[in-house]
Amino acid sequence: MMRWRHPPVYRPLVDLSTMEDRHIIITYGLDRATIHELCAQLEPELMSAIRHPTGFPPLVQVLSVLNFLASGSFQTTVAMASGMSQPIFSNVLSRVLSALLKHMRSYIVFPQLEDLPAVKGDFYALGHIPNIIGAIDGTHVAFVPPRRKEQVYRNRKNCHSMNVQMVCLADQYISHVNAKYPGSVHDAYILRNSSIPYVMGQLQRHRVCLIGDSGYPNLSWLLTPVRKPRTRAEERYNEADRRIIERTFGLLKARFRCLHLIGGSLYYSPKKVCQIIVAYCMLHNLAVRRQVPLLQEDEPDVGLVPAVEPVDSEEEEAEEEDIDNRNNIIMQYFQ
Repeated sequence: MMRWRHPPVYRPLVDLSTMEDRHIIITYGLDRATIHELCAQLEPELMSAIRHPTGFPPLVQVLSVLNFLASGSFQTTVAMASGMSQPIFSNVLSRVLSALLKHMRSYIVFPQLEDLPAVKGDFYALGHIPNIIGAIDGTHVAFVPPRRKEQVYRNRKNCHSMNVQMVCLADQYISHVNAKYPGSVHDAYILRNSSIPYVMGQLQRHRVCLIGDSGYPNLSWLLTPVRKPRTRAEERYNEADRRIIERTFGLLKARFRCLHLIGGSLYYSPKKVCQIIVAYCMLHNLAVRRQVPLLQEDEPDVGLVPAVEPVDSEEEEAEEEDIDNRNNIIMQYFQ
């Protein structure tokens, strides 16, 4: 007589309904409602895995990946906490990242024309520089590179990394990310070969600008500090709040420890590291828009503004190309 084998029944090791709100944010980087919203959005892409005998429900897949990203822990540790083996978690990570990246254009959005007045107003309130619609900078994410090309990923600090260009708004929402360049590539080169020059060129009739550090050229649409200020007006201009992008990097790496050095280097291919970084930015934006506070173990709620990431004083300075707009702003707003 033939015996029918019943598929294994997954018994969840984690139940969000029994967890405190604070512990959920610490463990997964997002709050309860935001996690359920994210899971509902990704469920169509993740449902196919349930048909496999070792499949896990979409919520379990999402929770395991969020735990991995927020904790910066090893795959084996996160897999055990979710009731998975390490190979299964590796497949789940790829599946969730792929599902998440399909929605990238709805999570990372550059300011549209109707958004410009509000965005400019938010930046002016911070540093009293007019017409700013974004702060731009690069940050390095450490990873273990392919052995045959390790020199390409070695940055100026003799570490291996990906050099990630980001643009953020005044509320620390990331409006642009470019994560495909190795650590040896200079910020100015990444800028020239990104979509930013084209986008800003299309917006020039609206007289809007980005603000960046001396690692970028000073352009008609990109304002950088005066390298050797000679007047009090130039000093006041340099003192205007340019640290919003460093605070964004600090918040991003504090909420998702996998990007932070305390979590060690990422052990993935450059392509997978790029996917992980973009996914981080998407989840960061989701947390910012949903006003999810940054919480750490045994620490009070520190809100959405963490300690400023140290400014890299060793950044190679780029050539200044167009200083007329900057000079006009200094004379008009900082005299």
